[in-house]
Amino acid sequence: MTQRWAELTFVHWAFDPAVVSRLVPAHLRVEVLDGAPWVGLVPFRMRVASAGGRGFGPVTTFCETNVRTYVVDAAGRHGVWFLSLDAARLGAVVVARTRFRLPYFWSSMALTRVGDEITYRCRRRAPRPAAAESRVRVRIGAPFAAADLGPREHSLTARWRLFSAAGGRRRHAPVWHEPWPLHRADLLDVDDHLLTAAGLPHPTGDPLVHYSPGVDVRIGAQRP
Repeated sequence: MTQRWAELTFVHWAFDPAVVSRLVPAHLRVEVLDGAPWVGLVPFRMRVASAGGRGFGPVTTFCETNVRTYVVDAAGRHGVWFLSLDAARLGAVVVARTRFRLPYFWSSMALTRVGDEITYRCRRRAPRPAAAESRVRVRIGAPFAAADLGPREHSLTARWRLFSAAGGRRRHAPVWHEPWPLHRADLLDVDDHLLTAAGLPHPTGDPLVHYSPGVDVRIGAQRP
């Protein structure tokens, strides 16, 4: 199966290392970039397609928002640790929570685009108690040239592994995708409570914001 992560915005804030480390399992180390760990609020539209690229209709096209940070395991493998994942399809949430042990929540979500402005809305529904909402509005700017993207931009967007852990079982899975085509973006409005619901303090300071029209993504089987 191929996933298309489309109309995606990365909003990243720097946090105190001690704050983020307490939300990550002991066998993983929080990765520090430019002197701090980063947490991303990442809303987008998910589309699941067959191997031939055909979609399965609206049931497999839905909005999703991830809260994520970046970690390294004892073997030196870099990847993503998800603090939460919200999706607008209950079936996808059930499968991800039971099979992959990822912290998914079922949410009412919407993505609206008018010209170069895009708005993402999320209102968490289940499982309870987990009520939280998020609204993000950005203005999409010009694309970055490859020469304008440095190690920080690549580290915060291009990740080739995800980690999960539940009940003492540690897992990781490889992730394949092309480099993100990134655009500049201005954060016009944000009213987010997903980060605080994940156990973080309210972020301060100006975030880093990038937009991407999307990439095709494949996630491999989980391994110990």
